[in-house]
Amino acid sequence: MKHINFLAFVMPAFFLFLYLEFKLAQRRKRPEIFNYESSVSNISIGIAERLINLFIAASFYQLYYLIYDDYRIFNIPTNAFIWFLLILMTDFVWYWYHRLGHEVNFFWAAHIVHHHSEAFNFTTAARITTFQAIVRTGFWCVLPLLGFHPSMVITMLIVHGAYSFFTHTQLVRKIKWLEYVFVTPSVHGVHHASDEKYLDKNFGDMFTFWDRLFGTFQSEEEKPKYGLTHPLKSYSFLWQHFHYYFEIFELWKRSKGFKAKLLAIFGSPAHMDQNIRPELEKRFLQDKSNPNKRLKFRNYLYIQLGICILFLTVVTYDFEFLNIADKVFALTFILITLINCGALLEHRKWIYYLEYGRIYIVTSYFLYEENLLTFFAMPLFIMFIAEQLFSLGKRYRDVILQLEISE
Repeated sequence: MKHINFLAFVMPAFFLFLYLEFKLAQRRKRPEIFNYESSVSNISIGIAERLINLFIAASFYQLYYLIYDDYRIFNIPTNAFIWFLLILMTDFVWYWYHRLGHEVNFFWAAHIVHHHSEAFNFTTAARITTFQAIVRTGFWCVLPLLGFHPSMVITMLIVHGAYSFFTHTQLVRKIKWLEYVFVTPSVHGVHHASDEKYLDKNFGDMFTFWDRLFGTFQSEEEKPKYGLTHPLKSYSFLWQHFHYYFEIFELWKRSKGFKAKLLAIFGSPAHMDQNIRPELEKRFLQDKSNPNKRLKFRNYLYIQLGICILFLTVVTYDFEFLNIADKVFALTFILITLINCGALLEHRKWIYYLEYGRIYIVTSYFLYEENLLTFFAMPLFIMFIAEQLFSLGKRYRDVILQLEISE
């Protein structure tokens, strides 16, 4: 039978549902559901997570088998009742992982990226980082430790993840009777809200009875305002991933005494000094004199995202057959392109040099494949001459970095 890697179809399936959601939003005349910058940012982060997980997901599964084979507490059989018990246990573990992800700085640093978006649609579901995947894997190790077979655990995590994807939309109306048992888009939308009454509510991913049991359930009343209470002032791919780690480190430096330094890492995000983020943004981010300006030539950005998606799909399909050079090239090329997309949203002029870097990586890879690495300096020489003769930098900035006033 021909090798088929079904994970390769995750991204195409995601975009199919995203397209359907977008068209339905248009049909219902609800353009506010999709925000251009947020959606591009969400998709970029989702691509990065899918890419990096190709390299580390096998380690997660090996860890489950190691714990199950050597340390399991019970010998749990496989039957219909056990599958039902497993889905309850999976969501119970998720509840506590998710809740601690909002109540402990170190865990919040991994999870906060999922809450940056001020839009709430299917692209928000993709907004997961590899840091978050690593942290929640640590929590899910409880399941094989109890004695659930890793193959069952992995299957249930796929089901669990698929269900949660469809709760990230505003196009499904409030279904009051269903909320007594299941998490609906309305229930999960509350969790993504920054309104004070909605903060730190609805941590369950499939079922609402954990929130009801532990006093964290909140039904949707007023329309939620999505995002953070203190919105991030950047669409930078790197800054979105790492800003809260910088904030923790800054708080740790300012804290006096062992207990205070420990709380900087494991204390509550509610106690984070709210002056730290604006200070770091002023130190590290580009000052925007007009935040309402938007990239005019957006097709260039769409092309880059499209290349990333196509490349990721192909790499995922053939991942186990690729050599180390192929994998490193794919990882580097896609990550640089995603950084480039974030820089385009930020209108960063230095991305022109990043473009040269990407071209050099591509040419070096093909020189390596053809055993012509002795000519590795040739692309640099050609790019230098082309820049001097045709002023490509100026042309690039004049065309690609054109701005227009956004609505």
